[in-house]
Amino acid sequence: MDVYDYRAAGRDIDEVRENIGGLTSDRGLEKILGREFAEELREWEKIVEKRCSEPFTLVILGEFKRGKSTIINALLGKELAPSNVSPETYTINEISYGDTPSVEAVLENGQRIPLTLADITRDRLEVKMKLFPSKISYLDIRDNAPILKELRIVDTPGLSDLDDLDRQVTEYLVNADAIMYAASCLLPFSETELMFLGRHIQPQRFGMLYVLVNMTDALNCQNDVDKIMNRFSRLAEQIVPNAFVYGISAADELRRKLGRERLPDKGTREFYETQFFKFELSLKRDIIMQKDVIRTRRVLTMLEQVVNETRAKIHMFADMAEMDQKKLEEKTRDFDEQCLQLASALEECKPALHLSVIEMQQEAEQWMYEFFAGLRMSMLECRKKDENGEDIYSSEDIEKYFYSFLMEKVGEAYRTCIECHRARINDIVEKMSRDLAKKLGLQDLSSVTQAASADRLMMSLNKNVTRSVMSVKLFGTSETFPPAALSVFSIILKKKRQTDIIDIALENYDDIRINIVKDIKNVYQDLEVKACQRLDGIYQYQAEVGKEALNQAKEMIGSLDVRTVGDALVKADELLEKSAALLSKYDLE
Repeated sequence: MDVYDYRAAGRDIDEVRENIGGLTSDRGLEKILGREFAEELREWEKIVEKRCSEPFTLVILGEFKRGKSTIINALLGKELAPSNVSPETYTINEISYGDTPSVEAVLENGQRIPLTLADITRDRLEVKMKLFPSKISYLDIRDNAPILKELRIVDTPGLSDLDDLDRQVTEYLVNADAIMYAASCLLPFSETELMFLGRHIQPQRFGMLYVLVNMTDALNCQNDVDKIMNRFSRLAEQIVPNAFVYGISAADELRRKLGRERLPDKGTREFYETQFFKFELSLKRDIIMQKDVIRTRRVLTMLEQVVNETRAKIHMFADMAEMDQKKLEEKTRDFDEQCLQLASALEECKPALHLSVIEMQQEAEQWMYEFFAGLRMSMLECRKKDENGEDIYSSEDIEKYFYSFLMEKVGEAYRTCIECHRARINDIVEKMSRDLAKKLGLQDLSSVTQAASADRLMMSLNKNVTRSVMSVKLFGTSETFPPAALSVFSIILKKKRQTDIIDIALENYDDIRINIVKDIKNVYQDLEVKACQRLDGIYQYQAEVGKEALNQAKEMIGSLDVRTVGDALVKADELLEKSAALLSKYDLE
């Protein structure tokens, strides 16, 4: 979007918002569509207003102990964000500009309690939290760091640490303009992280996403750094192709900026120091200088969502309005009967889903057997000798790399199976849900809810059943490799000499393979359960939408003139059609 487009987009946004405002202020339309529908539309208005008026927001995400707070402190060149805290005392921290530095605890009851930076250390905050009259909603941290004049930074808790904080993080994610995702080079992407990126970050279509691979100072040499960075870059490319991946050491960068003693240099300092500089340069060039454009694009995407959903619902009401009371009663009875039949049909679909999952499980097992045949050959390769009878691979190399090689190869094969079949199961579930929607006569609404189901997860104001449905995890383990194999790997790790490590690995080869296959069976069973839960939830949501529309239509016909209803809906659709035409000028895919 160039400067001219950006300015024109601002005018289009104002016009679309004015059109939506015309709908929410129309009391006659509210009587037709119902109070809940009107309130939801007003909530959309508030969110769009918040997005347009609040500071540009950069949110940092990641699991616990990934150094998120240290990354922020390194970026600011100050120790502002509290670090080394426990999950129990971890708070959401809003860091924004203030001429005079300050800290306030903003409680859930709205009360604001002044604090000092010393108060938000782990030990002192634990004590103070027990004395507060309400839970902390977030810490409001103000500072005069120059970068904060351009954007607000939100430091979030570790993902999946505490459920109530996860819900808060989701709401911040809805209102984020750009994302930093903190990972650790010592803990390559777990399944939990991969799922979060795929389900929550990628569908949001953020204009800028940074994956910061932290703690690279802990790696022993540049060769190790290159291997880790290649792995992260490959995984990020598969899930979020627009991500910028940087290998950094936030702890060392913070020490450098504060003039403190640096961390020991293992020959990689130049790399991670340069990487942090490139990250800062990109932040200034691609976010700070482009923040108005990024914000505009995010607002346009949100407005498109509002317009599409509202048009779908109005079309449904318009169809209902053409029926008289008697026909509506018949339609209601038919709809209830259809729901019963479809509930039964849904149960009949589940055996087919079960068979599909069993086939995938067997396919995964076959892949793993083929993989292990190749792995055994690779293990034997490590024992090869040269023409002089000397080992090709030194004992030092074997001891240093064999264990991580074994873990990474098995974990990669394990993930590949699940990722392949997870996409296939998603397709099966969505096809079944589309078929259900079609039979229920909800094609129009279904096309919106299905096409933007991930967006709805983020932007439905916690009101739709879809949120809980789509947030269901599709598999049980959160590890990057099967947990049952860990005990065998730990035996191998204890061996020191080259022949011991490889021989022990070969001796335990069958145990490793058996444990992997056992884990895969458990994972696919869990995947099937979660897929059924998701299918049930989508069906229930669609059925509830249809019933709600029918009930509202009956109330509408009983209390309002049919012509008045028709005219109001046509007028509303014309406003939305104009809005859709304005938004269609922008490539929001």
